Amino acid sequence: MNFNFELILFYATLICGIIALLDVIFWAKKRKISQRKMPLIIDYARAFFPVLLLVFLLRSFLYEPFRIPSGSLKPTLNVGDFILVNKFHYGVRLPVIHTKIFELNEPKRGDIMVFRWPPNPSYDFIKRVIGLPGDKISYENKVLYINGEKIPQTLIKNEVDKDESGTSWQVELKQEDLLGIKHDIYQTPEKSNDDFHDVVVPEGMFFVMGDNRDGSADSRFWGFVPEANIVGKATLVWMSWNSDKHNIRWDRIGKKIS
Repeated sequence: MNFNFELILFYATLICGIIALLDVIFWAKKRKISQRKMPLIIDYARAFFPVLLLVFLLRSFLYEPFRIPSGSLKPTLNVGDFILVNKFHYGVRLPVIHTKIFELNEPKRGDIMVFRWPPNPSYDFIKRVIGLPGDKISYENKVLYINGEKIPQTLIKNEVDKDESGTSWQVELKQEDLLGIKHDIYQTPEKSNDDFHDVVVPEGMFFVMGDNRDGSADSRFWGFVPEANIVGKATLVWMSWNSDKHNIRWDRIGKKIS
């Protein structure tokens, strides 16, 4: 089951706030006159409300933490990375209803972006922006073409990747130059190419892909990301947990995401 933490936090803050407000306006005065003890639920509401409100505001308008659940962005992001997402980089949105109230930056090619998954917006996805509105995208023999320009790839080395079950396979670690944005990708030679040709990104939409090109469910399979679904830009790894070895990946803490 996918819990909507944002909505739960909103209702928890609202309920605590209403109880605290009613106590200040009505109940506290009567309690003082009768010298009765503060009920436990009111005590908890007044104690938790400022904390919940602060967390809600920070999470809604500044930065939100996310955990990377899959290897679709390997080698850039690993399973178990905990990242911070800048919620205001692409504009300020109202919490819960997600209506944009203030314009700032537009997504750029190469950004790693968190968004609500178009087929089911209750799930958050994270991918790299490949195509901007109006771009023509092709993918041939595992090589990208943007507006007819071939995106260069340089083989760095062969590596072994594995999933959480321990199954391993050979991958090629390459550096891709995404029209000036250099980043690493994984490709699995034994997997099919999933070619497509001359896909035009509609206005108000974005084409996204995972850096783990043969291990990512992305725009190649479920379509474009509407601007309205954008959550924010991934900026920093603040914690990383290696579930295989049950320890912290200290070398990844503080790593900027690019």
